[in-house]
Amino acid sequence: MSPVHKPHEVVERALELSRADGCTVIADERSTANLRWAGNALTTNGVTRGRALTVVSFVDGAEGAAVGVVSRSGVTGDELESLVRASEHAARQAGPAEDAQPPVTGVPASADFTEAPAETSSQVFDGFAPALGEAFARARGGGRELYGFASHELVSSYLGTSAGLRLRHDQPTGTLEVNAKSPDRTLSAWAGRATRDFTDVDPLALDDELAQRLVWSRRQVELPAGRYETLLPPTAVADLMVYQLWSSAARDAAEGRTVFSTPGGGTRVGERLARLPLNLRSDPHAPGLESAPFVLARSSGDDASVFDNGLPLAATDWMRDGELTSLVTTRHSAALTGLPTAPAVDNLILDGGGDASLAEMTARAGHDGPALLLTCLWYIREVDPATLLLTGLTRDGVYLVENGEVTGSVNNFRFNESPVDLLSRATEAGRTERTLPREWSDWFTRAAAPPLRVPDFRMSSVSRGV
Repeated sequence: MSPVHKPHEVVERALELSRADGCTVIADERSTANLRWAGNALTTNGVTRGRALTVVSFVDGAEGAAVGVVSRSGVTGDELESLVRASEHAARQAGPAEDAQPPVTGVPASADFTEAPAETSSQVFDGFAPALGEAFARARGGGRELYGFASHELVSSYLGTSAGLRLRHDQPTGTLEVNAKSPDRTLSAWAGRATRDFTDVDPLALDDELAQRLVWSRRQVELPAGRYETLLPPTAVADLMVYQLWSSAARDAAEGRTVFSTPGGGTRVGERLARLPLNLRSDPHAPGLESAPFVLARSSGDDASVFDNGLPLAATDWMRDGELTSLVTTRHSAALTGLPTAPAVDNLILDGGGDASLAEMTARAGHDGPALLLTCLWYIREVDPATLLLTGLTRDGVYLVENGEVTGSVNNFRFNESPVDLLSRATEAGRTERTLPREWSDWFTRAAAPPLRVPDFRMSSVSRGV
């Protein structure tokens, strides 16, 4: 066998080697570049590259098609056949796949399928790094220390199937997280951004934001647990909405296992969830949030199916004007539930609110008692899937708002809230902006959300974390 190096050649060779009744191959070429800093000085930087290969084999049987999936990293040409055989063996050992569907066909091939993968490099920081150096100098002069990291990843995914699909998608993902601390490390503030290429990130603007938060933190007030008027910034709203999306599989809802279930069977599609005319939507072509326009499934579950690989994705409304309009479906679960096919898309947008900034919303808060302005949420975990009750912690700054002004910082809290319930109680939504969901930044970065005002956010206990 001649050497196999290029991703499209790996896909084609794996398909040639397949002896199964059907085969799907996904080759992911990944490159990353990163910067890290501490105490107003760069500490490390680096670039990495890697390849992962997923082979999905389909074997027909008297009772239906069975499927076997095997994924490996760093596969060489000599190892390719053993990977394909392992996938076929897994399929023959498996029982009939419940989600079996005909292969996806008729999708035009990507024009760049045979071209080299896109790659990132340290040059992605050419404009960002000098500005970061200026931020270090300014922070040093202002008596604060900056810590954090910037990461850029570019993944070129090549999808080929024995049914004739040849598709490719290049996905850039950039994240920036910065913590500012007082010299004695007793005060901390956080800011984060999501970006495609770091040309739209301003380290000096982030330093301004962090400096203001440290000033707010100089006056510290102890507050007990309770329900407070609370302003959730876009990053916190996005974290909650992402978890809601992850919990919105139609099959789970139809079988009575989630907050989107109705008594006696069925789903809450068509029910009003939000008192405000909010829209929760995904769109693979949303400007600045572009994601794969077709299904890339490396495993199957209630919200994804390897049988759907290559299925085109379209703009999808999950909630329109406050009404639940769609739940996540595969072709199989759509048939089971009677809902339209609506696979998950790798971005999420909450909009339909007003044009107010978080600062303008803050000026209207705290007139009937103390209000809270959060920085972000952390360590979010599910308590009850039937209500989607979540618990988690506030972190890196909870600020006291009195009569429209931030007057200090308060202790951190553990919260207990359901994002679905919050939508029904939120009284104001501000201007939607691109944001980085801090809790889920390792898995989900393409999000846009507004700040939300919740009149009675439940802080269930005091937390002594920073």
